[in-house]
Amino acid sequence: MGRSIWISTSFVALMWCTAANAQEAPAAPEAEAATVEEVVVTAERRTTNLQEAPIAAAVMSGKEIADRGVTTIEQLQFATPSLTVQNSGQGNSFNIRGIGKTENSSSVGVGVITYRDGVAVFPAYFQSEPLYDLQSVEVLRGPQGTFAGQNATGGAVFITQRKPTLGDFNGYAQGQYGNYNDLRLQGAINVPVGDTLAVRLAFNTQSRDSFYKVVAGSPTTGGTPGEVNNYSLRGTVLWEPIDALSVQFSTDYSMIDLGGYPSSPTFSPLDLFDIATNGPYAAVDETTRSVLNVGYEFPNGIKLKSITGYQYGNTMVRADTDGGATLPFRFFDDVNQSLWSQEVNLVSPDEGRLSWVVGAYYQYDLIRFPKGGFVTNSGFDITLQGRNPKTTWAGFGQIGFDITDRLEVQVGARYSKSTVVNDAVSAIPAFGISLAQYDKREEDAVTGKVALNWRVTDDQFLYAFVAKGHKAGGINGVNIAFVPPTAFEGEDVVDYELGWKADWFDGQLKTQVGGYYDTYENFQIVLGDPTTVAISSIVNVTGETVIYGVEATAQARFGDFSINTGLTFAHSELPDYFAADSRRPRTGPCNPDTGPATGNCVNVEGNSQTYAPEMTFNLGVAYDFVFDGGKLTPRIDYSHISETWTTIFANETFGDKLAERDIVNAQLTYQNGDWTVEAFSTNLTDQQYIGSIKSGQRYAGAPRQYGVRLRVNF
Repeated sequence: MGRSIWISTSFVALMWCTAANAQEAPAAPEAEAATVEEVVVTAERRTTNLQEAPIAAAVMSGKEIADRGVTTIEQLQFATPSLTVQNSGQGNSFNIRGIGKTENSSSVGVGVITYRDGVAVFPAYFQSEPLYDLQSVEVLRGPQGTFAGQNATGGAVFITQRKPTLGDFNGYAQGQYGNYNDLRLQGAINVPVGDTLAVRLAFNTQSRDSFYKVVAGSPTTGGTPGEVNNYSLRGTVLWEPIDALSVQFSTDYSMIDLGGYPSSPTFSPLDLFDIATNGPYAAVDETTRSVLNVGYEFPNGIKLKSITGYQYGNTMVRADTDGGATLPFRFFDDVNQSLWSQEVNLVSPDEGRLSWVVGAYYQYDLIRFPKGGFVTNSGFDITLQGRNPKTTWAGFGQIGFDITDRLEVQVGARYSKSTVVNDAVSAIPAFGISLAQYDKREEDAVTGKVALNWRVTDDQFLYAFVAKGHKAGGINGVNIAFVPPTAFEGEDVVDYELGWKADWFDGQLKTQVGGYYDTYENFQIVLGDPTTVAISSIVNVTGETVIYGVEATAQARFGDFSINTGLTFAHSELPDYFAADSRRPRTGPCNPDTGPATGNCVNVEGNSQTYAPEMTFNLGVAYDFVFDGGKLTPRIDYSHISETWTTIFANETFGDKLAERDIVNAQLTYQNGDWTVEAFSTNLTDQQYIGSIKSGQRYAGAPRQYGVRLRVNF
């Protein structure tokens, strides 16, 4: 399949060059500095010390990500607080504080947007791209309506990949082997080309046997369910002809073959990793992303930045939708998605009492369902063919003013205008039924943030803010019940936060504590249609969902001992709202406001918000044993996520509850000069847990994995 790379002229300043060079391992083991390294965030278009940023965030370096056993987006939930990721096949439900995405539908936007090198990636799909050769990962909690826009009601994730460094030839090679015949190879090489040009090439490959065993039936087509064969490549060029100009271009390519997404009925008597099937299995994502990132600094210190992105993806999935060997229920899709984006910023110098950022953004997102590319069968084939284009325009800005040397006020705002079109044909070939749709919806929104920041002392920082986020609405697709498609409204989240950040013991301990109160309106969810028995639709939960909690994180280093931890407590309540539970026999209309309450018309008032755990906790501990010729570092990471609910009905009888989970990762690292050898294990206790439940099917979380990896830096 051919791939095109789209390039436009743009200007953006390079970030992280010095930090990227610092991440290379030293020539010989040394005792680490007895203080916690300063951490910065870049999400607000300028580099800011995390301890003086009015934002709830977790920031991890590429090394920390690897040390904690995080190689995919899904595993971030075991390394950061308030975050859950439910992987149930093609899409995932990524939520922060219970806000994000609950439905695997292209019509429903995300509430936690992921960026790679400053470019917003495909929303909710193509999320299996591995994390490798990274500089940092920033996880921002709460609405990011000023800078990330209308798909960040719950938060945003900024992934920064390693960039070339000028004048320095370096790199690394790493090999890993573990149980399930897990073979992973990765590496990178940085090549200077003169004094102003450098190139960095990186790769990652993995092959692994499946966790699953087919105990009844057999796959009719495709590969082995759950077997992994992946490879990814990245090339980046950096050109800095003068101090004021930086030009960077990168291209990523990934082919992610997961063999299929095995699942079983929620209450299957089979072992979690035993499956019965008579359906097809396949799951292949192929993506290309190109980013042009250029920046220019004017003589007066103002920076002109721009990031241009083009992404293309093809996803192909075959699945046995009933998770059994009896019924012929199956699903097939082969869908293409393209995403163009352009952002331009002007950023003031950091000096002076007044600071500001202004910017503009454009995005065109096109999903295409080719003929024969989408088929679902629950007794007869239903096909879908068409296009789903979405366009977003936005202008934004933020001003900060120092009232005194220690007191600052910030005001940010963003205006967004979005358009979504459903241009599709749904058909039941066996009955000669064909239904066409062309619907268009336009929507605009204003989001932003007002913050008051007080640097009490050089080591104590307090902040308070109100922020608003918005997720656009859309249009339900065509259906076989001859009911005209209906629109659904956009979501709004208003977040009130207080925070306190502090440094203690001469920088050996850093703490971040905050409390939040969120009001969540027009929660988008798929429910039984209020008036029509035969269909489900995306609807809005009317009324105001309330979510509030406290979050505390800390990082410490005392000599050779280091620790990182996070703890959150949260509470959520759905409003007075009647919803039709399609899993129960229909007993009549179900008015969202008045009901009446019947067997399947349920008032969900007081139930917890979906994917909103009441408690999350993570703790990582490491100690460096330094001696002549080497350094030995044992590390252990523990994560707890309390039970969560997968639907607003919170009905354990129907399998709506995801049980709490306790995940332990461990690593023993020996470093000698440029060589490092590590023994590792993820899910050390081999806890078997259901990672996700969707449409009556359960998807298993990963079992215990262990192995050894060898790395050499040069």
